[in-house]
Amino acid sequence: MTVQTDSAVSPSYRAVRLGGSLKAFFEDREDGSLLVRSAEPLGEYPARLTDRLIAGAQAHGDRVIMARRGADGEWVELTWAEALARARRIAQALLDRGLSAERPVMILCGNGLEHFELGLGAMLAGIPFAPISPAYSTVSKDFVKLRHIVATLTPGLVFVDDTAPYADAIAQVFAPDVEVVAVTGSLPGRAVTSFGDLRETQATPAVEAAHAKVGPDTIAKFLFTSGSTKMPKAVINTQRMLCSNQQMLVQCLPFLAEEPPVLVDWLPWNHTFGANHNIGIILYNGGTLYIDDGKPTPQGIGETLRNLREIAPTIYFNVPKGLEEIAVAMETDKPLADRFLSRVQAIFFSGAGLSPQVWNRLDRACEQHCGERIRLLTGLGMTETSPFALCANGGTVFSGVLGLPAPGLEVKLVSVEGKMEVRYRGPNVTPGYWRAPEQTAESFDDEGFFCSGDAARYIDPAKREIGFAFDGRIAEDFKLSTGTFVSVGPLRARILAASGDYLTDVVIAGLNRDDIGVLFFPRPDACRELAGLAASAPLSEVAAAPAVRDFFQQLVNRLWAEGTGSASRIARAVIVEDMPSVDHGEMTDKGSVNQRAVLARRAALVDALYDESHPALLLPARPSA
Repeated sequence: MTVQTDSAVSPSYRAVRLGGSLKAFFEDREDGSLLVRSAEPLGEYPARLTDRLIAGAQAHGDRVIMARRGADGEWVELTWAEALARARRIAQALLDRGLSAERPVMILCGNGLEHFELGLGAMLAGIPFAPISPAYSTVSKDFVKLRHIVATLTPGLVFVDDTAPYADAIAQVFAPDVEVVAVTGSLPGRAVTSFGDLRETQATPAVEAAHAKVGPDTIAKFLFTSGSTKMPKAVINTQRMLCSNQQMLVQCLPFLAEEPPVLVDWLPWNHTFGANHNIGIILYNGGTLYIDDGKPTPQGIGETLRNLREIAPTIYFNVPKGLEEIAVAMETDKPLADRFLSRVQAIFFSGAGLSPQVWNRLDRACEQHCGERIRLLTGLGMTETSPFALCANGGTVFSGVLGLPAPGLEVKLVSVEGKMEVRYRGPNVTPGYWRAPEQTAESFDDEGFFCSGDAARYIDPAKREIGFAFDGRIAEDFKLSTGTFVSVGPLRARILAASGDYLTDVVIAGLNRDDIGVLFFPRPDACRELAGLAASAPLSEVAAAPAVRDFFQQLVNRLWAEGTGSASRIARAVIVEDMPSVDHGEMTDKGSVNQRAVLARRAALVDALYDESHPALLLPARPSA
């Protein structure tokens, strides 16, 4: 059976043109699976993302394509024409070195103008590049993940902005025949090529000849999965993937093509959201990206706010934690709110669910400063889908909504362990993992759909045309000792929604246990205020404060009372006295909590939670027990 659907757009928001994933066709199949695809066909797209760079340099060469603050605090700007000229020279330098997919370019450092130029040059030359999480080189002590990545890729060139933070990693992991290129610095006993040498190489017709050979199936880059439970996998990203995905994006958000987009963005380029998604938007639509050296942390948010007081984005992307910090700041910082909200047409969040409290704060700020709401958008995607896949841009949008598929993408929902797993097939889906045929084969079903491991549910089974909501990661779910499944995603969202502003995050425990336990990560500033403590009070003191303990005790009581069975009742909890650690993999680069890493690192705390030996254990009031 095939049904065509449509969804309404709320008139209460700042007017923007949306499309692409507002209508869908549903096909119920005899095997019980469901096929869903957009009713809007995918439009034409270029064979290479660099075609847009070349066209843009010719059409608006003086426009800034990217900028970053220099040491003096002023913006260092790179124009479209300069970006193409530098990319051509860098492409020549890479061709001169005989680099290829077998010996690609590896980038160890974070976002930067030189990083951007090197990536463009590599794509012009048809040589894959691989941005790697800087933490693998600068935080790790044993470099286990970095060694695995190097063994997988066998790079011919490694790039860093400054040699100092990466000196140990380079010395211990990279063979002497791997060329090191750096913007600044030197290495003892090892030659370092200046990035300026690449940038000043004289381009020849060999660059155009190499670019002419680049086609839709050419590998543009390798992006690595997070490796939270296993070693990171090298996701092949082809030119077809990047270009088709940007066309999907612009059909869902047509306003991106109606005026050159301006982004202020910190999201890391070793992740698909910051790299493929956001850099791609700039290249595909002739825009400008201002690199934000801030982060959604207490130490980094000040820089983000500084940038947003100066640069007004036309669309803004961030993780929920970043949006929360901005929402709170706008309540007392009118210049920030006025500038940030002056022309932003939509705010897009990803990486985790946005709590109702933060959502309401953003709505209030928009209404106060603009007299209207600005649309909050989200969806579902992954590294293997370039990443854009499902988009929630219809009339029904709230935290956890995924929406409907983007044009050109087929989505299959298959029953797996009592949930509907989301599977993808389309031009934006990876052909597989580099040098990992077994893992590639395991990731696709017999119809060629990529098995995501994400679960979805109908927002309303009676009105499936309004789309899907997130139903957690199948791999995060677990069974209690009774055999009862616990669906972690929805439970976590319910706890956060009930906690007001007093929780940063929550981790669910209970695998093979009799009941569910929770690790509460308190929000330091809000809990200090609740306890009447100074801003400098340590978290251990905050967690032990009577007012804080009373609040979380009442929360546990409520969650127990509202539970309908062992899979939804919170039977025990503890307030954690330190925040999730980025260094230990408990937080991703994007600011979301890695549930498995937290549980593994804090196994002793979980054990204490269940043998009731933790001195600060919170147990629900349950007279019937």
